[in-house]
Amino acid sequence: MLFAVLLVAVGGAVGALLRFGTYKLIDTEVFPWATFAVNVTGCFLASFLIFGFGADMSYEARSFLFVGVFGAFTTMSAMSLETVDLIAAGNYAYAALNVSANVGLCLLGAILGRILAVSSEFL
Repeated sequence: MLFAVLLVAVGGAVGALLRFGTYKLIDTEVFPWATFAVNVTGCFLASFLIFGFGADMSYEARSFLFVGVFGAFTTMSAMSLETVDLIAAGNYAYAALNVSANVGLCLLGAILGRILAVSSEFL
């Protein structure tokens, strides 16, 4: 159990650094594109990996990747706070776009990840 906890911590550090790097690369001045990018990418990759390889992964590998890496990489809290900031600034259209695009495209990413993972043509 201690080993799994350490793996989650290391995975969390990896995911947080990947998210931080994304925030440094993507302009978020007008719209929170970095959070949007990590959420959609993370949902797609997590779905693809869990449905494609999850059954073959050990408990430790799953903990590292899904709780640690993807838990730190994707972020509902940042999306929520950025939406509140958009509302406070009077950018209601961007706020609505942020919520609907994150939810809609994250779900679409998860669906596409699952479809690609279970399709024998792609594995």
